[in-house]
Amino acid sequence: MVKYVFVTGGVVSGLGKGITAASLGRLLKSRGYSVTMQKFDPYINIDPGTMNPIQHGEVFVTDDGTETDLDLGHYERFIDESLDKNSNVTTGKIYWTVLQKERHGDFGGGTVQVIPHITNEIKARFYRAKTPDEDRIAIIEVGGTVGDIESQPFLEAIRQFRQELGPNNSVLIHVTLVPYLKASGELKTKPTQQSVKALQGMGISPDVIVCRTEVPIGDDVKGKIALFCNVPEEHVLQNLDVEYLYEAPLMMERERLAHVVCSCLSLPCPEAKLGEWKQMVEALKKPQSEVWVALVGKYTQLHDAYLSIMEALKHGGIANRTKVRIKWVDSEQLNEKNLDETFAGIDGIIVPGGFGSRGTEGMALAAGYARARKVPYLGICLGMQMAIVEFARNVVGYADANSAEFDPETSHPVIDLMPEQNGVENLGGTLRLGAYPCVLDKKSKAYELYGTENISERHRHRFEVNNDYRDDLTEHGMILSGKSPDDRIVEMIELADHPFFIGTQAHPEFKSRPNHAHPLFAGFVESAEEQGVLRRAKTLLMKRNHLSEPEAHRYLQKTSMDTGRTIVESAHMVTMLIPEE
Repeated sequence: MVKYVFVTGGVVSGLGKGITAASLGRLLKSRGYSVTMQKFDPYINIDPGTMNPIQHGEVFVTDDGTETDLDLGHYERFIDESLDKNSNVTTGKIYWTVLQKERHGDFGGGTVQVIPHITNEIKARFYRAKTPDEDRIAIIEVGGTVGDIESQPFLEAIRQFRQELGPNNSVLIHVTLVPYLKASGELKTKPTQQSVKALQGMGISPDVIVCRTEVPIGDDVKGKIALFCNVPEEHVLQNLDVEYLYEAPLMMERERLAHVVCSCLSLPCPEAKLGEWKQMVEALKKPQSEVWVALVGKYTQLHDAYLSIMEALKHGGIANRTKVRIKWVDSEQLNEKNLDETFAGIDGIIVPGGFGSRGTEGMALAAGYARARKVPYLGICLGMQMAIVEFARNVVGYADANSAEFDPETSHPVIDLMPEQNGVENLGGTLRLGAYPCVLDKKSKAYELYGTENISERHRHRFEVNNDYRDDLTEHGMILSGKSPDDRIVEMIELADHPFFIGTQAHPEFKSRPNHAHPLFAGFVESAEEQGVLRRAKTLLMKRNHLSEPEAHRYLQKTSMDTGRTIVESAHMVTMLIPEE
């Protein structure tokens, strides 16, 4: 039988329910349990696919092509499992299904109501967490905050569901805020008490209370919360702020979260195997070098719009024992005059995905700068497309080359609408979505990084490389390094005479894990680190020996040949021997 863990939030939103749920998933999985996770979002949108990233953050895409809330990215990264369409449920999906059943006549002419029809549909989605071939622990997070009008049907469904399951088959974790008042030097428990009281008014009592706090909670505070909220004192746990996101499972292990949950579910709680996770966190906390990466995008006002990109860069840094620092560059503000100033001291440039023409010319400028200056470049989806546009303009010679998405009248639409997208009117759920196979050129950098010819990556796009321009691109030095198995779609491009210049139509960031960095991001960070060492060594030689940049490069090449070292190793020796002013 599946055991269920429900995670709700109180007092305020943004407390980290998703991280708490994901941390528990990691702790249970480290004990040998099979874990699945779900997110129930109260908003009425069918999915976040049509939401503005500035308002809602990134859209995370699963293998089966479902556009989901960004919390699913945390789930996958923490439990290292690929989730699917059943893992993200919205109010919109619930009502859509119920209304379709009503139109079909499934309710036999009865009046359709929130109870039982809506709550029954919600409960049916709970049951879908079970797979027919194995027992699992299903962790289900309910978005929003207790007291929100839109959350009430979900909480009522939980009440009914837990009653149907019987004792010891479910546990409810309530994540609340325990604020600290600096003026009086006190932690305040009243908000938590009021939040739990609101839950109890709906017929639900939490089994575990996780207290988000900036300062440690003493036994007196825990005792007070336990007394007023009807839970054992050992079930009141603190969730302190941590410096690094991936420390959260280790902190919650010290709080014995998994032990408490297993006790509530009448399950054994063996010793956790967290050795690999601890090593990963150690590598994250103690890097041996540092690189600066410019992230050039159009949604830089809200960093959550690029959450998976940020995390994948962090994973690439962990793999290389390098701290990745991000310089946020608004692509709308880029122009020919400020390129040198903007990218001064930058070791790598990444241009992520996006939709609409705003800021795309700045992305093309960034790609051109990286191409000409030999700065490592990684283009994701739109980032690949704008790199091709820039290449077509400035290398192939098509001055007005563009994407048909941004300039339908261009005489050289090197990026064009996919044929199957012709006539599509609805925006939601109609893109090319989910995992698709790709075959890599065995002579390419991409093949070297992946180590295999056949790969699969997740997609979210409507436009593609126009095949009419394949020959023009390749004749001028661009390598079409990845294609669909039927050779119809260009999936990946790169430049041969460049330390690292790769574009992918896919979104590899969705499959990166903290303890298993995606090969493109690991390779990008490694190259950025190498080019950063070269850049710093050349700068030192230019200042100390009064050399030009080409002369400094030739000096490093000669030193490399004389000593038998690589040019990067020689550059590293220069940075060690010549003190910076």
